Amino acid sequence: MIDRYFGIAAAGSTIPRELRAGLTTFLTMSYVLLVNPQVLGNAIIIPDGFAKLLVVTALAAAIGSLLMGLVARYPFAQAPGMGLNAYFAFTVVLGQKIPWQTALGAVAISGGIFVVLSILGVRQAIVRAIPNHLKYSVTAGIGMFLAFIGLKNAGMVIANPDTFVTLGTIDSAPVLIAVFGLLVTSVLLVRRVPGAILIGIVASTVIAIATRAAVYFGPKGALVPFGGFTNGIVQWPVMPTGLIGALDLHAALGLGILAVVFTFFFVDFFDATGTLVALANKAGVLDADGNLPRARRTFACDGLAAICGAFLGTSTTTAYIESASGIEEGGRTGLVATAVGGLFILSMIFWPLAAAIPAAATAPALILVGALMLDGLKSIEWDDYAILISAFLTVVTMPLTFSIANGVSFGVISYALIKALSGRGKEVDPLLYLVAALLIARYIWLAG
Repeated sequence: MIDRYFGIAAAGSTIPRELRAGLTTFLTMSYVLLVNPQVLGNAIIIPDGFAKLLVVTALAAAIGSLLMGLVARYPFAQAPGMGLNAYFAFTVVLGQKIPWQTALGAVAISGGIFVVLSILGVRQAIVRAIPNHLKYSVTAGIGMFLAFIGLKNAGMVIANPDTFVTLGTIDSAPVLIAVFGLLVTSVLLVRRVPGAILIGIVASTVIAIATRAAVYFGPKGALVPFGGFTNGIVQWPVMPTGLIGALDLHAALGLGILAVVFTFFFVDFFDATGTLVALANKAGVLDADGNLPRARRTFACDGLAAICGAFLGTSTTTAYIESASGIEEGGRTGLVATAVGGLFILSMIFWPLAAAIPAAATAPALILVGALMLDGLKSIEWDDYAILISAFLTVVTMPLTFSIANGVSFGVISYALIKALSGRGKEVDPLLYLVAALLIARYIWLAG
């Protein structure tokens, strides 16, 4: 019954492989359980705030992933998005002094717009209008973005006031653990060992704990060794009273908050759309024309996840690029995302186990999966300068601006303008010109 519902055999996979891929994806993105409450806790001040925000983070990730797994039947996990949570906390609530309840209402409204546009087929039409070379470029750009995040999490790349970034301290504990994991996972991948990425994560975690390596974030951000399970591995969740249903839709509909609604909508639209297309391309589920089957329900699930997350009390829930780690493990169907959803439900009581996995242990997975996502670049016609330039800008802008949305925007705008100004405008879908014009208008608005 499970095989028939998810089409596992038809996708060339097996139930054990799908479950292993789900565990890999969960471990790679489990950091959201601790990071999201830390970020939102700056703006949402309530009693037992961290514990309650951890519970709603797990619930939002579980609901979003289950929607994508059971309804859309794709291996794309969802959770509260990094970046959007920082915009929510520091820009909207703390910066613009908008009550967090109103900001949650804005998130819900933007999610509602997603659902409407998905049902009407607008999001699907935009995806169809994007040429295949940009879809390959988005996949590669997200791969570069993933690798950059992995290098950053490992401490291999650090900030520098003069050169922006530079090489980190090579003999530091996070770098050494990450290098160990990178070597182990690489060798296992080359030898085609099933579960190579998962084995690499577990092996790195065990080495970090056994050697008392200072790779865990302690008080005030200091790196410390693993402190053990001081309260056991089971901790009952705190009921998130004061969070669930706290969103203020009426206030969010006011004219003064429309700019916030638009920003939540715009950034997540291109972020999530780019991520879903890239993951679909990596999973090999795009059709011959580069379109995503069941796109209507897939994009609608993305919007519904944002609405549910806002009702629970967290910022925008969206598709996670870390899903690529599970896809690389062989996951191809919705059973992967369903397994991720189930693990997030379990994490509400077993979250100390998830907290035992340091960022240095998952960094190699992000780096290697990022490298593997560059595969699609070989399908691009590099001898066409219009294609070459727009593809390059798409790929390079994502990691350098730390934004998937910017990468997609630069690619679309450059391709449309170059084609139009070089006398080849008819080769571009008219809808893409409209999208490019809206993107240009957004950047002008932001500059103002």
